[in-house]
Amino acid sequence: MAEVERPLQLFRFENFEVELRTGELRKAGLKLKFGGQPFQVLAILLERPGDIFTREELQKRLWPDTFVDVDHNLNTAINKIREVLGDSAESPRFIETLSRRGYRFIGELESPAQPLVPVEATRASHSLRTRLEIAAGILAISSLAFGVVIIHRWSEHLRSQEQAVLHISPFTALPGEEAAPALSNDGSRIAFAWNGDPALGGKGFDLYVKAIGSETLLRVTHHPSEWLSSTWSPDGTQIAFHRMDGADSGIYVVPALGGPERKLRSTQDAVESFSLGPLVSWSPDGKWIAFSDVLPADDHAKIYLLSTESGETKRLPNSPKCLSEADPAFSHNGESLAFWCLQSFGESSLYSLPLAGGEAKMILHMRELPYGLAWSASDKELIYSPENSSELQEVTLSNGSVRRLALTYNGMWPTISSKGDKLAYGSSFRIESIWRRDLLHPESPAVEVDPSTRPQYSAQYSPDGTRIAFASQRSGVQGVWVSDGDGGNLVQLSNPLDMSGSPQWSPDGKEIAFDSRPSDHWEIYVADVAERIPRKLVTNISSVYRPHWSRDGQLIYFASFEIGRTGAYRCRATGGDAIALAKDIDGLDAQESFDGLKVYFVNRDQPRATLKKLARLASPGTESEVDGLPSLNGSELWTLLPGGIYFVPGDSPRSLRYFNFATKQIRSIFELNMDFGPGLSVSPDGRWILYSQAGDLNRDVMLVDNFR
Repeated sequence: MAEVERPLQLFRFENFEVELRTGELRKAGLKLKFGGQPFQVLAILLERPGDIFTREELQKRLWPDTFVDVDHNLNTAINKIREVLGDSAESPRFIETLSRRGYRFIGELESPAQPLVPVEATRASHSLRTRLEIAAGILAISSLAFGVVIIHRWSEHLRSQEQAVLHISPFTALPGEEAAPALSNDGSRIAFAWNGDPALGGKGFDLYVKAIGSETLLRVTHHPSEWLSSTWSPDGTQIAFHRMDGADSGIYVVPALGGPERKLRSTQDAVESFSLGPLVSWSPDGKWIAFSDVLPADDHAKIYLLSTESGETKRLPNSPKCLSEADPAFSHNGESLAFWCLQSFGESSLYSLPLAGGEAKMILHMRELPYGLAWSASDKELIYSPENSSELQEVTLSNGSVRRLALTYNGMWPTISSKGDKLAYGSSFRIESIWRRDLLHPESPAVEVDPSTRPQYSAQYSPDGTRIAFASQRSGVQGVWVSDGDGGNLVQLSNPLDMSGSPQWSPDGKEIAFDSRPSDHWEIYVADVAERIPRKLVTNISSVYRPHWSRDGQLIYFASFEIGRTGAYRCRATGGDAIALAKDIDGLDAQESFDGLKVYFVNRDQPRATLKKLARLASPGTESEVDGLPSLNGSELWTLLPGGIYFVPGDSPRSLRYFNFATKQIRSIFELNMDFGPGLSVSPDGRWILYSQAGDLNRDVMLVDNFR
């Protein structure tokens, strides 16, 4: 029997196996999620280990008859390969990049375990194989017929079950925003915050109640506020709510049928939360209300219990890994309290705390922020919404397994009746777009830059004013893009698979620094604009984001969200140990003055942010507020000029103003009909300004009947 050798179909290196026949990559026997063009590129490189494959050769193999952006596609594929293999461009173990030449596989392959394939057989074995194939064919036909019947019946069962179980309909369809719904325990009514009442002229949120099956609205509060979230008493006669509105911020109780409200406790004006607004929860025995607050002795939000009988407040024990805590939720049996723990910027964990005593148990860890939290009727699952996908997901407490609830996109703030038969949630959608306006003629119409049907923001002019960099969700995942000033030559700079943003040009215009989240925390990358190959800024602090260059290009400023080391830092642009700038642990977006003598930063990433300054070389320095400047509407709505700053005030989110450092005078530049979005940038000649503008935000409450 002759044997003919065929090309290898299985490659092994370290703990990896690449099987070309099935198109699979395994690590330690486990199949990895990896395919498409990245797998094809890896397969080609494995054909000749150690040999260089030029970009032209790879183009002919992968895209012989198609015009594509070869550099972009290859960079994306190589980045994905390195991500899956745990490789790096700076210290490659498997894939090496040779500048302006190509790529090669440099890993050490193990001896192949794939046997040679026999291509000739005896007549007897051929005859036997023929008979076996005929018998197998008859059996297959019989099995197929039986399988068709079973599949048909099962499909009919699933269709009838789906039609019987899920019925999704808008519970509200009002103008403005309907937010933070709360189902009564019996599932008959929903309380929600609404800011679109025509009688109030959009002055703020009030609390409303609407019965399921009725269109009658009952307004139960009469104090328009910045934010409201609510929870029902176990017997359904009262509603507790958390109001955020300056000196009136606090925990209140109001009769469910309307009447005078009663304040139980004051809270901080701007309670820190990472799910659009802090939520509250009433215990099933009616004795406690759980909420989050920032006390004077603390730096970040923690979970507290408020006694409805005595007014006593006690703080719950927290994990030292938690920077902040929010969104407490009592289980239906009253035995546990679930809550979200913020561990770093864009990194959160879900905990369940036994109220009878014991330590909190981590149920889930994810590299994004949550929107809301609700227990299933059985108390065996928790439902929430991740920030990036904004779709409702369910995690099982016993094993941490997660499944997606096929309901809708942009779902948040889930709430479930005690029987589990009804689920309500908020659904929202808004587009942010980038605009350019002439500062010499601010009354002239603005021009939209690089239009897209997906959100775009944080635009920055290049030092010569000919190009812009910005963050966009035009490809699905938020990434960093670069284009000409008129929108031409649009290319993506960041890895399309990793959430990225906050682009900042180097002073010479050759590089862009940005933040990205390729793994479990945020990191800063620097990319050559021509080569578009990002390199990680290596420093001694993890969870770093929001980079800014020094005026000489030698330093990069950034913010840290590492627990115990939060605040504003700087390090060499080539990497190295970071130095703290100030004692303010919430400092971020540090930027050098044009003369290089001072550093400015804001004290928090929320409206009413304060701009501070300190001497550039102090480490850490003594910061002071910028005298005469009002609060800012967040950390990304200001930009430095030699003599002052353009900014959006904290109390006027639609107004652009200019503050003169020397005279301390403020002048209005122009007004928008919608709020400013993240990012301000002025062209080098001072004539043009880039900004993002928020479109109409529409939020409705959706209802799922027969949920369980």
